[in-house]
Amino acid sequence: MFEGASNLADGVDRAFVFIFSIAAFFIIGITAFMIWVVIRYNRKKGKPAMQFTGNNTLEVIWIVIPLIIVMAMFYFGWIGFAPMRKVPADAMKVTAIGRMWEWSFDYGNGKISKIMVVPADKPVRVDLHSVDVNHSFFVPAFRVKEDVIPGYDNFLWFSAFRVGEYDILCTEYCGLMHSAMMSSVKVVPEAEFIAWLDSLPATGDIPDPEGLTLLKNTGCIACHTLDGIRLVGPSFKGFYGKTHTVVEKGAEKEVVVNEEYLRSSILEPNKQVVKGFNKGLMQPYGNVLSEDQIKLMVEYLMTLKD
Repeated sequence: MFEGASNLADGVDRAFVFIFSIAAFFIIGITAFMIWVVIRYNRKKGKPAMQFTGNNTLEVIWIVIPLIIVMAMFYFGWIGFAPMRKVPADAMKVTAIGRMWEWSFDYGNGKISKIMVVPADKPVRVDLHSVDVNHSFFVPAFRVKEDVIPGYDNFLWFSAFRVGEYDILCTEYCGLMHSAMMSSVKVVPEAEFIAWLDSLPATGDIPDPEGLTLLKNTGCIACHTLDGIRLVGPSFKGFYGKTHTVVEKGAEKEVVVNEEYLRSSILEPNKQVVKGFNKGLMQPYGNVLSEDQIKLMVEYLMTLKD
């Protein structure tokens, strides 16, 4: 197991090593014992089997010993878990926002970053928020992992003591590009962190258009980019107003992407699928978005020219 980099790593590692050692001991011991029994008590065909009436001493032993082992496992698990839910009062707060398929980190006052940067040897509370589907926030080097679920307030905390850069992963299957939902956390000296935070632009000072906000909050830009790059769906940039080949009921035809087509694609995304893209990846949003919200999204999409 690689070296831990947070105050919580030792508790997790102790529980892991203890449980793994117990499991390894018993799988080796039981397997060896079974092989010995097969060889030692092998009998030829036709010989009557011996009958046993039971052994109270053995029954007590194989109940009491496993109970003690399980309680010891619980103890090591508990002393590793309990500190994870006790956040220091002076912890710095960061909000981790998960959406298909990326992480972003809100430091307050409109300062948002695609990577997490934290000061070394300072407690950091990470509030977890999802804008679309279930995710899970995992930093292996810190030994912290919590689910990120829409509509559910969750958190984790840590104090990182080793300067460096560490992976952030999503460990809850969240769709086609789940495996690519990665980021990183940089642990830096406090003075360097303060300088970095001061230099981070306050993107919140200029609010996004309402249509763009809706596209972000519903996870649309995880599949459809705004810069012309192709993902699992066509890019929104330059899409409006052009003629595209679509597949409807197995037949190809040409359509002009107008306001009605955009609206229809939100309500019935699998009705007319642009040629070259897979059907069935996008859910209908008729029960998710109001008419006013759909109108705002369509109006914004109409502004994205080449």
